[in-house]
Amino acid sequence: MSRTSFPPHALHDYALLADGERGALIGPDGAVNWLCAPTWHDDAVLASLISGGGVYAVTPCATWVPGGYYEEGTLIWRSRWVTTDGVVECREALAFPGERDRLVLLRQVIAVDGTAHVRVVLDPRADYGRAPRAAAHRDDDGVWHLSTGRHRLRWQGAPSATAGAEGLTTDLVIQPGESHDLVLECSDASLPHQPPRAEQTWAATEQAWRRCVPSLAHSTIAPLDARRAYAVLRGLTTSGGGMVAAATTSLPERAEAGRNYDYRYVWIRDQSYAGQAAAAVGAPDLLDAAVRFVSERMLDDGPRLAPAYTVHGAPVPDQCELDLPGYPGGFSRIGNHVEKQFQLDCFGEALLLFAAAERQDRLGADGWRAAETAVRAVAERWREPDAGIWELDDHRWTHSRLTCVAGLRALADAAPGRPLAGTCAQLADTLFEETARTSVHPDGYWQRTSRDGAIDAALLLPALRGALPADDPRTRATLGACRAQLADDYFLYRFRHDDRPLHEAEGAFLLCGFLMARAEHQQGNTVDAHRWFERNRGACGASGLYAEEFDIAQRQLRGNLPQAFVHALLLETAARLAES
Repeated sequence: MSRTSFPPHALHDYALLADGERGALIGPDGAVNWLCAPTWHDDAVLASLISGGGVYAVTPCATWVPGGYYEEGTLIWRSRWVTTDGVVECREALAFPGERDRLVLLRQVIAVDGTAHVRVVLDPRADYGRAPRAAAHRDDDGVWHLSTGRHRLRWQGAPSATAGAEGLTTDLVIQPGESHDLVLECSDASLPHQPPRAEQTWAATEQAWRRCVPSLAHSTIAPLDARRAYAVLRGLTTSGGGMVAAATTSLPERAEAGRNYDYRYVWIRDQSYAGQAAAAVGAPDLLDAAVRFVSERMLDDGPRLAPAYTVHGAPVPDQCELDLPGYPGGFSRIGNHVEKQFQLDCFGEALLLFAAAERQDRLGADGWRAAETAVRAVAERWREPDAGIWELDDHRWTHSRLTCVAGLRALADAAPGRPLAGTCAQLADTLFEETARTSVHPDGYWQRTSRDGAIDAALLLPALRGALPADDPRTRATLGACRAQLADDYFLYRFRHDDRPLHEAEGAFLLCGFLMARAEHQQGNTVDAHRWFERNRGACGASGLYAEEFDIAQRQLRGNLPQAFVHALLLETAARLAES
């Protein structure tokens, strides 16, 4: 067996393990083939997802058919295989909540029906699999110690493993009804003297998930999916408050189209979406985390706020290519060109976030100072071209300006007694009047820019956030134009790239599908709102995770996984539709 024995799978087939500080993807063959350490944007020690080295697999020896599911309200995954010999499960989790500098990966193999025969392979490789095979030795207690690059690993539960060309391998035989624990630690510093005990670590992880994920039974429709979305957002959020946009890099949005990116960073916009979704379901922890992270960045950088940061608040590294084949249809890269961009709508989204916190009496002194900074930044920079929500060429994007209008009005409404409210209202009126003068299409809908008359699905959002009323003719015309020009079988595309059919240019954008559900709901079209919600809710993988795009023809996920803003909009839409 070589590393190519664990090739990448369709994104539909992956599950996420996450502890807040980092995440792992596990495939249907029981192979963890993506794991960065010690945190999200650091180099991967398991990178076979993008055709690098590194894998950690627990796989039945007999012929098998895969399955699996999350334990309710957690990111504890149960891989399940029906084999020719019986039924085997492997319970999988990153110990939660995670420590900043050390991960603990728990795997518990269970012989559900019949004797379980499984093969275990551990082959960590630092630097996205480009480092030499890990040096390994076993101590007198049967615990393995490994080193690869700057990473130090300790592995319990496989004292009979042997080191060879495949890494460390062992075959386990587990009697019916019994289980066997494997515990892997990884750090770029010295590991604690005492290894963790599996039983205690499992119990602490279970309790922590129960404490942090709310019920949502009475505040949302589809509460099970809403809880899973919340768990995903929590799993992507660090102890410092930063939430990565996705757990992965280099998973292409379109095969061979050049559109694959590194999303292992915190986008201000996405973080604000998640905070507003948390506010909608009355879950203060994620709201507070978003406010804390966005406030700190706003206070540090003011009008020069970057669109994205590392989870530690540092600048995103510049984009560069890895010398790896990449995920099929794509290529390997790390870093992101977003660090060179200006995105005006980030200030509007931050103001919407701060307003949501103030409505729940959770915006403290630092939050208000950050809000004041954001208002000054909008006043200073709203006339400048920006890259917009889709990170394209610099233009005066209509969505960016209307999002700032929505944020200014929301903050003014949330705290009418503050002196800042008057400034917000006046600035909002100025922006709105100028945008309305230049960016309304002759057919009555908001167009992309003053010079681009096309419709854009992002233009559904300002009316949902309060930039203008639901019954304004421009709101209804924008919804109608999206229906007529960007919709296909209750999926929605962002915009038309060119004269090609929509599906030939890219996949349907799930974020936009949930916006459409909310827009129909806002207009009182309840049946259509639920149709849009259900159609897009169903566009997930086997584990219930969503990527950025959905290929309608092939019923496949496209882009990095899981995409945080899709889960945030699912959660918020589930709450808003429940209000009726």
